[in-house]
Amino acid sequence: MYFSRLSEITEQEIQAGPVSWWARHISVSYQNIETLVGLIDAILIVLSSVAGTALYEHIWQGEFTGFDVSLGIGVTNSLIYVYVARSRGLYRLPVLLDPSRYLGRICLAWASVGLLLTALLFVLKVGSDVSRGAMITFGFLQITLLLAARWIEERFVRAAMATGELAGRRVVTVGETSELQRLGAPYLLRYFGLKEVARIALTEAADERFAPDIESLNFDRALNEARELGAEEFVVALRWSSRPLLECVRDRLRASPLPVRLLPDHNIRSILGRRSLSTGGPFLSLELQRAPLTRAERAVKRLMDIILGSVAIILLSPIFIATAIAIKLDSRGPIIFRQRRNGFNAHQFVIFKFRSMTVMEDGATIRQAQRGDRRVTRVGQILRASSIDELPQLFNVVKGDMSLVGPRPHALAHDNEYKALIAEYAFRHHVKPGMTGWAQVDGLRGETGRLEQMIERVKLDLWYINHWSLSFDVSIMLRTCFEVIRNRAY
Repeated sequence: MYFSRLSEITEQEIQAGPVSWWARHISVSYQNIETLVGLIDAILIVLSSVAGTALYEHIWQGEFTGFDVSLGIGVTNSLIYVYVARSRGLYRLPVLLDPSRYLGRICLAWASVGLLLTALLFVLKVGSDVSRGAMITFGFLQITLLLAARWIEERFVRAAMATGELAGRRVVTVGETSELQRLGAPYLLRYFGLKEVARIALTEAADERFAPDIESLNFDRALNEARELGAEEFVVALRWSSRPLLECVRDRLRASPLPVRLLPDHNIRSILGRRSLSTGGPFLSLELQRAPLTRAERAVKRLMDIILGSVAIILLSPIFIATAIAIKLDSRGPIIFRQRRNGFNAHQFVIFKFRSMTVMEDGATIRQAQRGDRRVTRVGQILRASSIDELPQLFNVVKGDMSLVGPRPHALAHDNEYKALIAEYAFRHHVKPGMTGWAQVDGLRGETGRLEQMIERVKLDLWYINHWSLSFDVSIMLRTCFEVIRNRAY
């Protein structure tokens, strides 16, 4: 096995075209290039409809009276054409980079939409409002502008790729050497919209009986690099016949919350051909793992955390001040207890709590608090019983390290211990840790002295992750209030 970081894509790697100054100042992502080009086509079609009709009527009638009709036809034509072109993959990057190869498909899509539009005008009995001469004029102008735009877009896209302004999804690639050698960075960007930031090459599997040594695959290093380099997903490049290795990679990457995608191997790509890859691309890959929450769901959850967390800090500020004074008068030591925890995607952060004990443990060995624990101060007993000691975590929530609702984070020492004993423990890091969680309101609050208790807590945490909803979070927060009143803490 070897590990290598990849440098930025260079001009030599990507057959770059002429680079102009405007390409260096306009940044566009692979994900929205289709939308941008489709929008340009729609604008050109509307303009050609209005301009073509105006030109024809000006020449033959001396005046332009059909603006409303030509605008309506142009808008309808543009919507249908963009939909057809997008569904056929004509806005994908490989097609934009080689428009001459797909000239026939572009013209066929244009002609099909034109015939469909003509049929619609006939069925709706509005064809008499537009002369055939005007239709022919704006149709000719339309295809001319569409093809001219493709020529310009090709040079812009090549320039953007050469200067690194065209960004793909940041990925860490895990695969066999034979497959990785055929998947260079330019190939992944062109056909799959991926920007490779790191790659892990696995030992070749001799046959189906190959049983990979999980530790030798060095997945911890891959997971760490994905976190440090800000990867958005993992990409797996293995022979589809290597089932043992595929299963091993899938199982180990489940420790990360990032999506995992399996690319078609060399044999599959050879059968599909370049044209299928050009118009199919990302749709030809298989999703081995999806992110537990979509971007929209994460945004909604984050917005709720910021709003409710900020409001809670303001409303509870008198309690913060009174608690700080009580702690300072009761015993020596800092007011705030800080300890390292693992958060989303196993990112370490420092959690804040009001100090309720005489110790400040944050090392390799940490003893959990128990009922009647002599390390708990007099004020600390009140704080723990009322859960006031947890309130400073509201700052962790607003900061973004935690969420109001999620699996409760544990000290690093306990995290490492449980990770080795419970196979699915690491999956708790697929979402941000929370001030409260489904396990806490379902009776598993406080000490986990027995392994069975922790196993049950993990099961509830995973159930929460797999069934998340905004209403579920609100329900857990309301139930947390009743749990605090019942005084189960210590």
